[in-house]
Amino acid sequence: MPDFLSAETAWWVLAWVLMISGLLGTLLPFLPSTPFIFGGMLLAAYLDQFARVGYGWLTVLGLLLILSMVLDYIAGAMGAKKAGASPAAVWGALIGGILGIFAGLPGLLLGPFVGAAIGEFWARQDVLQAGKVGIATLIGMLIGAVAKIAIGLSMFAVFAFAWWV
Repeated sequence: MPDFLSAETAWWVLAWVLMISGLLGTLLPFLPSTPFIFGGMLLAAYLDQFARVGYGWLTVLGLLLILSMVLDYIAGAMGAKKAGASPAAVWGALIGGILGIFAGLPGLLLGPFVGAAIGEFWARQDVLQAGKVGIATLIGMLIGAVAKIAIGLSMFAVFAFAWWV
């Protein structure tokens, strides 16, 4: 069997497919992002027998993964809180974000916005304040998305540094 068809080559291809699809996932909300990036990097490090990317670097990458996941879930709620949202609106943003996962792309984008607006209206009975909180939640989500892209790119930078330096 030629070398390019070996099992090891297939594993390397899988590692790179995970990393690239994870990077695309930072831009497209329906693809997993940083978990795929980390999984691909972990697989590549394993295939290299942790010679270039060791446990210390993997810990740094794991911490970046955790940071990105936390930001992904709380960014909308943080935006709502900045707009003076009630606790019900913050909870609404979190619940809307979780429920939005099951509604596809529109749910991912609108779930926290709708959840925060409903929570705020329920708490204060003020349509304008509910709209303001909903928009602030959406802005928080956009900031979170930009942060996720930055973290994904940072993971690639850390991995490349560890691999080649």
